[in-house]
Amino acid sequence: MKMKKVLSMSLAMTLALSLTAPGWGKEAKAAETAYPVTVTDQAGREVTIEEEPQSLVSGYYISTSLLIALDLDEKLVGIEAKADSRPIYSLSAPQLLDLPNVGSAKVFDLEGCAALEPDLVILPLKLQDAAKTLEELGIDVLLVNPEDQGLLEEMTELIGTATNTQAQAQALLDFSSAQEERLSEALAEADKPLVYLAGNSDFLSTAGEAMYQSDMIRMAGGANAASEITDTYWANVSYEQVLAWDPQYIILASDASYTPQDVLEDPNLEGCAAVEEGNVYQIPGNAEAWDSPVPSGILGAVWLSSLLHPQECPQEEGQAVMDEYYGTFYGFTYSES
Repeated sequence: MKMKKVLSMSLAMTLALSLTAPGWGKEAKAAETAYPVTVTDQAGREVTIEEEPQSLVSGYYISTSLLIALDLDEKLVGIEAKADSRPIYSLSAPQLLDLPNVGSAKVFDLEGCAALEPDLVILPLKLQDAAKTLEELGIDVLLVNPEDQGLLEEMTELIGTATNTQAQAQALLDFSSAQEERLSEALAEADKPLVYLAGNSDFLSTAGEAMYQSDMIRMAGGANAASEITDTYWANVSYEQVLAWDPQYIILASDASYTPQDVLEDPNLEGCAAVEEGNVYQIPGNAEAWDSPVPSGILGAVWLSSLLHPQECPQEEGQAVMDEYYGTFYGFTYSES
């Protein structure tokens, strides 16, 4: 088990005075898993796990991040490719960078994964064929698909049950639930500015209503400019459409290949309210991409709420929440990262 940093006295006082919300801070009450246990994964497959897993492989950065938060990083024997591109690993569990990688959803190393002889493998939904092969080899596999806030919570409960970490999983869920409730109460009477969220490789790619990013905007007290797009996930739009929506804020993905300054200087966006007012920002990526359904995804809404509604959700309050989250579940202070 990794050691968690103790929060400073000033931070603890700040949290006690300003961040208390129903559900967070109470003792997590969750039963221990009784093995054998049968769970239903996010592909609808029933998986029976005979004994508590002692060795794990995660082929998906979202499940890897969750396993760290559940204090299971020392049980990992293999993780997804490109781990060195994820700051959260070097900040919270640097030993993971030395583990064998099992590839990605596009190119999965089935033979390499099996050679690690894990008790349990967690894979993204796209790898159903690999899951079938691994199970034929006697290796338990869970398929996960955390595409929105509800599915992220379902994944947390699923993995918590499978790995006998239900109390820690419940603490994570309680934290997110409390912050969502805090934001809801603080922003109940606030206007909902229109927000355009631009994709990582192309400004004209945006998140539709079905995407996790739309939940983030909603929880932060905004309205997704692309909410009318319901038949796909990432959608390609035109400059004319962006100008017709006329968003008050433009938010770039945390790993965008272009900058807010590029957007501000784009002649195709002349007259757009967000550009005219200088309201173009990029989601921080110091630790993780909060605009994806990682366990810390609620922090994307916390950050954005401080941007959209600085009076109701002061920036220093949001910073304290971030430090509390990472100090509690990952063992480092976000503001020092």
